[in-house]
Amino acid sequence: MFSKKREGARDGSIKGKRKKKRDECEAPAQLTSVLEDEEVKRTVREAWRNKSHYKHGDLELDCHPFPHCIIQNFLGSESFTENLQKELLQLNFHEKSNDLYKFKQSDDLRKRTEPHIAGLRSAVFGIFRLWLGDVLGAELGATVDISCAKYEYTDVLLCHDDELEGRRVAFILYLVPPWESSDGGCLHLYSTDSNVQPLAMVKSLIPSWNTLVLFEVSPVSFHQVSEVLSRDKCRLSLSGWFHGPSLERPPRYVEPQIPRSPHIPRDETVLLEWINPAYLDVSYQEQIQEEFEESSEIQLKGFLKEDKFKEVNDALRLSGIDWRRRGPANKRCYDAASLETLPPVVKELWELLCAESFFLLLSNFTGLRLHFLCPNDDDEEKDQDETSGSSLSEPAEPSIPKCHGELRRWSHGCYTLLHDGEAAQAEFALDLLLPFCCADWPPEFGGYTCYVANGEDEELLTVYPEENSLALVYRDKETLRFVKHVNHKVAHDSADTNFCDFSFVYYE
Repeated sequence: MFSKKREGARDGSIKGKRKKKRDECEAPAQLTSVLEDEEVKRTVREAWRNKSHYKHGDLELDCHPFPHCIIQNFLGSESFTENLQKELLQLNFHEKSNDLYKFKQSDDLRKRTEPHIAGLRSAVFGIFRLWLGDVLGAELGATVDISCAKYEYTDVLLCHDDELEGRRVAFILYLVPPWESSDGGCLHLYSTDSNVQPLAMVKSLIPSWNTLVLFEVSPVSFHQVSEVLSRDKCRLSLSGWFHGPSLERPPRYVEPQIPRSPHIPRDETVLLEWINPAYLDVSYQEQIQEEFEESSEIQLKGFLKEDKFKEVNDALRLSGIDWRRRGPANKRCYDAASLETLPPVVKELWELLCAESFFLLLSNFTGLRLHFLCPNDDDEEKDQDETSGSSLSEPAEPSIPKCHGELRRWSHGCYTLLHDGEAAQAEFALDLLLPFCCADWPPEFGGYTCYVANGEDEELLTVYPEENSLALVYRDKETLRFVKHVNHKVAHDSADTNFCDFSFVYYE
């Protein structure tokens, strides 16, 4: 009995010491005094509900293009803020890169024990969470979602809305040196169109020391971190989400499918005029098909005759083509040529890629049924069934091979993104890429095409722009592609600030 009492007392003493040690380890974070003003909180709540502008001291609520709150001098102690920055910079950061972003990110900070990180976390997800819940009239959960990000030269986070089940409010706390808009790294906010798609960047928030920005995650909360253009400044920030009941959203907009066309009547003379004779040799086509069937992709270097390639290359550099920007920004950003304005030689190449004889050539390269003269497995099975004497039901109507294509221009800031609509409409298809005006285009500029499995970040294949090199890639319903963001290095380090490509997709 005595020993049990003693053991219990000893346990309690140790627990008390541990708790005291944790409390001593955590540096208390003092938040701006504006959060203590009940009248300010009431007014912010009303302004948020009415979507009206409000400003008081270091706090500003702006509802254009969607409600967002900016709180300067968020942390009340300069020494605390400086020590917090020092602790964050000592963390391990991991390179993060996919279709949407490129930057360095720390591990999750929910369990970090550094005094100022722990103190900041307690204050944000404690007293500030309660204040924010009162302002929004929503119960925000205690779930901690917070990490640190470093954006350096050419790092970027492209247009998105942050929507994920459970996220209610996004926040960013900036710990940056003196910053100008010319340094990039600004938080861009987008307006939306009638389909709730991002329409235009209408507001730019320049990062500033000890400033917190927050906004509700909603169907219209499209934003991006513009590319960092400074070579010697680091855009350091803490960011995360408060969790709570999600806002109602309309059904996601589904883009209409791009029209597809059957081939146009052009015989093999057009192939003889344009294509390197080596690729018209039947035995070489058989070798290409064997290689393609092994890997589902191939690059055919020196594909066009040199004189034809040069003629198109020169026309694309000098012509008055009408280029039109394609969006919306949460899916793509590049220039597409208006076909009516193509120079004659460029138009001829376009027609080559749509020609019946070219469809047959692609069939010979790939073994895909892109022409009625190309045999397929169904024909072989039918022959076997007829030989064995088995009866068959009426054969299905053969599908007509079709294609669609674009002539695209890639310059600083251009990209395409993976998105839900693309995944939902994915199907078996043959991609063709034929670049121009990209001599000595280095991979670090971006602009290359990546293939990934649906839902995965790891790249299955990367196709880099290479002059007069035809890339063919066969993808299934689980394979998606994107073009990596073209970064500032192209404008800074190269005389050629853009390149073009013919991008076609063929369907059996």
